[in-house]
Amino acid sequence: MELKRVVVTGIGAVTPLGNTAAETWQNLLAGVSGAAPITHFDASKFKTQFACEVKNFNPELFIDKKEARKMDPYCQFALSAATMAVEDSKLDVEAVDKNRVGVVFGVGIGGMKTYEEEVTAYAKTGDTIGPKFNPFFVPKMISDICAGHISIKYGFHGPNYITSSACASSSNALADAFNLIRLGKADIIVSGGAEAAITAAGVGGFTAMHALSTRNDDPQTASRPFSASRDGFVMAEGSAVLILEELEHAKARGAKIYAEMAGAGMSADAHHITASHPEGLGAKLVMENALDDAGLKPEDIDYINVHGTSTHVGDISECKAIQAVFGQHAYELNISSTKSMTGHLLGAAGAIEAMASVLAVKEDIVPPTINHADGDEDPEIDYKLNFTFGQAQKRTVRAALSNTFGFGGHNACVVFKKYVG
Repeated sequence: MELKRVVVTGIGAVTPLGNTAAETWQNLLAGVSGAAPITHFDASKFKTQFACEVKNFNPELFIDKKEARKMDPYCQFALSAATMAVEDSKLDVEAVDKNRVGVVFGVGIGGMKTYEEEVTAYAKTGDTIGPKFNPFFVPKMISDICAGHISIKYGFHGPNYITSSACASSSNALADAFNLIRLGKADIIVSGGAEAAITAAGVGGFTAMHALSTRNDDPQTASRPFSASRDGFVMAEGSAVLILEELEHAKARGAKIYAEMAGAGMSADAHHITASHPEGLGAKLVMENALDDAGLKPEDIDYINVHGTSTHVGDISECKAIQAVFGQHAYELNISSTKSMTGHLLGAAGAIEAMASVLAVKEDIVPPTINHADGDEDPEIDYKLNFTFGQAQKRTVRAALSNTFGFGGHNACVVFKKYVG
């Protein structure tokens, strides 16, 4: 069976750097940090008091006010980003075969704000007035509901589900969407990720694990991947969406094409519930699997958007994996961690980083890794690697990898390359 080719024909985003894909990309290239003191709840007694929140977001631009109240913020982000991506693709929703259009999303946690509010309210009143839960509690909270809302809005009857693999969730979603299309199971998949876990429980839980930076005096520089002084990741929220489409279908309707999705890989560390393998064995395997799936050699890759969370073990192990896979070519690559600017969107991280990789391929420019200072070198990291520190770098980007690694040892890698007709 000959596999079909898959291209990216639309993008949409709601992120800490902007409420559109264009604004997010502009701020990524400019090296803007999305970190600031938390406003979603009173974090004054928390060890970590900052995050990368979405700012000035109005869901009513995309969702009816009454319907928006029935959605957790993560779902509002997802539906808004998906709406922008569909509009960007210029898809004629009424003309398309809706049985051949699906929605596959990645969500690591889901409606944490809704869950926290409902359970807290019950804890305060349950003993006196009995249980009183919002009838929309469950459909607001469950992590699959964003895919449902997107399909309902447009009447898409194709494959519809979410993947949940912690911080690899939306890369796994993109991989599934890619495979569904190239196997002929769908013509178009609306795919991406969404997350909104900047709540007392979310921040408190990750802080208790010592996973988050506590640099409260200077939040904007707190996410500093590959620097010796890194002390944890910065939690973020938002959504990014790609429209993946079968090539001939896209050409037949005259769609613009951002890039071609060339392959995807998956692996497991099988090592620890939260820590990556110290030698990067799972990360090495997932990149090898992705390259093999794409039919590309290591020297065909010009850019890697790394997982790069700004944690001690994770950054080191990923560098080791890159050097093991790419050998001498590792020193010819550009590497960058856009989490230094966006923070870590958890289950949505893979989607926003895939979007950045697609745009890097399309526009031949690599977004930077910010917040590294001279003299802040980690002796366990080889700085002959080009981490694209400080500012964006123009270069030809023939193909790019995007790495995501999740708690539980879940690894996913997606590959994008320039479209050649």
